[in-house]
Amino acid sequence: MSDTADRDPEFAFELRVCRWAERAWHPDGPRPAIVARQLGTRNRRWDTVVVEVDPDAFAARYALSTDGFDSDLLRVVRHAPADWQWYRDAIPEPDFPWRHVVPAVHRAAGLDLVEKRRGSRNRVEYKQTAPYPDWVERIVAIENKPNLDASAARALADQLEHDVSRALADEVWVATEATGDRVQPALLEDLPVEVGILSVGDESTEVLWHPSKLTPDDADARRRLVLAERAYDRGWRTYLDTMRPDCRHFELRRRGMALVPRCGAKDCYQSQRECAHSCSSFEPEPPAWRTRGWPIEGGPGKGLRRILESRRERARKRVFEDIERDDGHEM
Repeated sequence: MSDTADRDPEFAFELRVCRWAERAWHPDGPRPAIVARQLGTRNRRWDTVVVEVDPDAFAARYALSTDGFDSDLLRVVRHAPADWQWYRDAIPEPDFPWRHVVPAVHRAAGLDLVEKRRGSRNRVEYKQTAPYPDWVERIVAIENKPNLDASAARALADQLEHDVSRALADEVWVATEATGDRVQPALLEDLPVEVGILSVGDESTEVLWHPSKLTPDDADARRRLVLAERAYDRGWRTYLDTMRPDCRHFELRRRGMALVPRCGAKDCYQSQRECAHSCSSFEPEPPAWRTRGWPIEGGPGKGLRRILESRRERARKRVFEDIERDDGHEM
């Protein structure tokens, strides 16, 4: 098996799409955005999620916390008042008992996201340390199919029809591997006309079909924001959380613009399913690898994790730092 073979071509392709979107979103012109993978709702999970952001508001969101907010924290922080207020007066009434909200207020205060105190009648009062910014502009969903033939298009049709009719995202795309061949008209007919099609190569991306702009329901505003917060928290490089980078055969190889996991033992680009605790080829890193550096820096596995985490942070900061540099240049 050659060293370019894939055990899971969709996984490697997905990482390449995420890296391209992080560097060059949007196909119609640059738009500040963050990228995540394998996110969605209880009923639908998307391969790639692109959250277009307002750079100044995103900088304020980053200053508030470098971690994403779960739905409970988001409810508390988003509605935190400027002045002291009883939490029940500040937060819209939830569809579950109020007693479940109080722990989130305490948790937010413990993270310095809000201030809290005991007010009159021993009520829990709180206020913001900084306002929660309106940082999300649009949400875009991308389904990745490197081998988009007629049968794959038919299999995707129902899922994409659901995405279009549900309109939780502002745009829906299908990304496929660039082959240089002309796309068959019959293939386009199998997909909803509202869905865009991207042809993704190692160095460039071409729009084969432009998507329609969808109109999300105002009632989904909170659900969309929860999705955006999860994208902010996770990014797209969290695949190491379910793989074995502590194996002596695990490495990252550049493929196009992305770093893709590769297995030296199996001589292939592997996936999360392939690189698991049940892998018969797993060999732990030798102890000597983990004692290089001072006092103990860890082995190559921890080093790879640090590399990916630092790249995620660098990509986040670039969203608003590029704007700051442009502003400074114009002055």
